[in-house]
Amino acid sequence: MPNLTENKKKYMKKITTDEGIINALAIDQRGSLKKMLGKTGGNVEEIIKKFKKSVSKELTQYASAILLDPEYGWDAVETKDNRVGLLMAYEETGYDASEEGRLPDLLPNYSVKRLKEKEVDAIKILLYYDKDESDKINDQKKAFIERVGSECLGEDIPFFLEIVTYDKDIDDVKGKEYAKVKPQKVIEAMKDFSDERYNVDVLKVEVPVNMNFVEGYCNDEIVHSKEEASKYFKEQSDATNLPFIFLSAGVTIDLFKKTLILAGESGSKFNGVLCGRATWKDSVDVFTDQGEEQAQVWLQTTGKLNVVDLDTILKNHATPIDGLK
Repeated sequence: MPNLTENKKKYMKKITTDEGIINALAIDQRGSLKKMLGKTGGNVEEIIKKFKKSVSKELTQYASAILLDPEYGWDAVETKDNRVGLLMAYEETGYDASEEGRLPDLLPNYSVKRLKEKEVDAIKILLYYDKDESDKINDQKKAFIERVGSECLGEDIPFFLEIVTYDKDIDDVKGKEYAKVKPQKVIEAMKDFSDERYNVDVLKVEVPVNMNFVEGYCNDEIVHSKEEASKYFKEQSDATNLPFIFLSAGVTIDLFKKTLILAGESGSKFNGVLCGRATWKDSVDVFTDQGEEQAQVWLQTTGKLNVVDLDTILKNHATPIDGLK
C-alpha cells in the first residue's frame, strides 16, 4: 500500500479482516434512504436513525467495518460491534441538479479533524465523475479532492474516495447506451485519481461493466460477452497501484456475489467491498410494512447470511492489502 504511515496502518487494520481484506457495510445513504423509508409516515429523520441503528447492531458483528454519515449515523455508531472499524462520510448528500456538473460539497459543520476527534477510522468522499466532462468542471472536482486529501494527510487518517461515474449526455446510467461506455469511464476515473497528488489511500469504485448487459448474467440485450467483461475487470485492476474495493450500486445480492467471483476469476486484484443496499435493502420493505421488530428478524437471518456469504467469496477471490499483515 503506497505511503502507508504507521498511524494509517493502525486505522486500516481496524477496517480490514484478519486476512487484510475489507468486508464493510455501507449505510451512509441519506436522500435515497429518505425516499425508501418515507412511506412509513411520522418523523422520517428519526426513522432513518432507527433503521441505521438496527443495521449496525445486527450486521457489524459479521463485517470488518461500517460506513455511516454524520447527519443520521451517530446513534448507529453506538450500536456497532466495538471490534470493527468506522468510516464516516464527509460530503453533502447528492448534488444540485439545477447546476452543471454534479459538483460535490462538504458537510458545513465538520472537518477531518473533528471527525477524527470522534474516533473515526477513515474518511470517505463520494465524487460523481465523467472523464469527458469539461475541463472547467473536472478541474474543480480535482481541486476539491486535493483539498480533502491534504486534510486527511495532515490528520494522518486514511482517505477513501468513492467514484460514481456518469456521462453528461446520457440520462440513464443503468441503460444500454451507458453500459457501452461505462468500462472506459470507470477505468479512466481510477487512473485520474490514483495520482499521488490526491493522497487517496483506498478507491471505492464501481465494477467496470453493467452486469445486466453481460452475456450469461442477464436477460436483457447483451452489450459485452463474458470474455470482454473479464478483460475489463483485469484492465481496471491494472489501472491503479492503490487498493480498491467494489461498491454494490444497488444490484441484488445474488448478482453482486456472481460479479465478485467473475472479478476474481478474471485476475482482478480487488481488495474487498464496501457494500450497501445489496446487503440490507430488502429489509426496508419489511421495516416499513411489518415494523422494526420484523426487520430485525430479517437482518438477523437473511441479512447475516448476505454478509457471511460475501466474506466467504472475498476470502476466495479478493486480494489482501499489502503491508497490513
